[in-house]
Amino acid sequence: MIYKALHGLGPSYLRDRLTITCSLVTTVAVAAIGSLQFGYNTVVINAPEEIIKVFFNETWITRTGAPISPELLTSLWSLSVAIFSVGGMIGSFSVGLFVNRFGRRNSMLLVNILAIIGGTLMGFSKLARAVEMLICGRFIIGIFCGLCTGFVPMYISEVSPTNLRGSFGTLNQLGIVVGILVAQIFGLEAIMGSETLWPLLLGFTIVPAILQCAVLPFCPESPRFLLINKMEEEKAQKVLQKLRGVQDVSQDIQEMKEESAKMSQEKKATVPELFRSPNYRQAIIVAIMLQLSQQLSGINAVFYYSTGIFKEAGIQYPVYATIGAGVVNTIFTVVSLFLVERAGRRTLHLVGLGGMAICAVLMTIALKVKWVSYISIVAIFGFVALFEIGPGPIPWFIVAELFSQGPRPAAMAVAGCSNWTSNFLVGMLFPYAAVRMGAGRGRVTCPEGQGAPVPSQSRGRTPVAAANSPSCTLQGNPNSHCLLGPCPQHSV
Repeated sequence: MIYKALHGLGPSYLRDRLTITCSLVTTVAVAAIGSLQFGYNTVVINAPEEIIKVFFNETWITRTGAPISPELLTSLWSLSVAIFSVGGMIGSFSVGLFVNRFGRRNSMLLVNILAIIGGTLMGFSKLARAVEMLICGRFIIGIFCGLCTGFVPMYISEVSPTNLRGSFGTLNQLGIVVGILVAQIFGLEAIMGSETLWPLLLGFTIVPAILQCAVLPFCPESPRFLLINKMEEEKAQKVLQKLRGVQDVSQDIQEMKEESAKMSQEKKATVPELFRSPNYRQAIIVAIMLQLSQQLSGINAVFYYSTGIFKEAGIQYPVYATIGAGVVNTIFTVVSLFLVERAGRRTLHLVGLGGMAICAVLMTIALKVKWVSYISIVAIFGFVALFEIGPGPIPWFIVAELFSQGPRPAAMAVAGCSNWTSNFLVGMLFPYAAVRMGAGRGRVTCPEGQGAPVPSQSRGRTPVAAANSPSCTLQGNPNSHCLLGPCPQHSV
């Protein structure tokens, strides 16, 4: 199946020898677990949003005896979503510290400790009645995922044959979107998106971490790291023979030696030099703008808050519509594998962004005009599909094509930081933008502003029980209910 997919990319991918061994496929698949973790933890908090907000309020009532204020509830939720990106920024800047000291494979192995710690904190946050544990867990998981966004593409690139490096590199993006889809499916209320099992949903990230820890030691270290960094040519040769399935790997060894010689001759540029030098300035600006266009296109707002968007549009079963978007996301990631070498990077990126703008307009209309609400499903599906054929995969690998060996590490750090920073801004500011633009209408407030308002989209959920709670004063939607407890004036 992999052979047929690669064969469809054209004869340029079949130059020289094309030996896809079981060892190579297994190695790449195990490494891609890190990408799956990134995708999973990006959107896993989406489905149980309202349940987690109730948990925040319950915890606040236990500590203070009063319900949480609407402003603080919004701030805590935004922080819980966006703190993941803060950790990602820190992790992306720390990639070089790990890979050059411990190697590519061992670095991936070591940082799984962070995934286990973060997953444990989130998984036990409800039992401990500690909002801080959930937020700290998201932060630590963010650091882990930030490191993975550097480790995984680097490792896959260095173990893959030169003429298949681009094709196998796309599996990094595929791992991300599969992780997103898994999180959406597991987030169903019938599986783990319920009021009792949501901590298990967040803590499930421990499972792939343990799986990778168990299997990764059987995968080889990067032959490039062994030869260039460790100067262990014999070990590098044995690894290449295992990965390629042939005994004669002299050509690969020679290519690595030439690359090493080129690196030693070329000056390594620092981050400030990328902006000061006219040789690098235009390229680094292009790299940053591509990363910003990816995140600020709105794709993360769609995946962070897609369930809420579908609810506001009046979709009866919004979670299933969100899963449908995840399926489209996965399918078109595979499609991009065939398009990127044929249509070109620039064309696909511009077509993708232009199409996404049109879909965004359609989504806006669908949210305002309720009788065409189902158009929002088509618009979001189109939005996601167009993202994956251009703005999704291209910014991740274009930096390596724009820069030579010397300035490449610094350029990757700047591009990665730009991506995670814009990711943070989207996650942090989107809830406030939604409230300001009227998405928070139809809420209920309790006497003297003591009650935390609940969006009308949370109908049907059990309210927080609180002793001697006052009855609510209804403002807005008569079918909403109060976080303070069962209301004697309105049936729940």
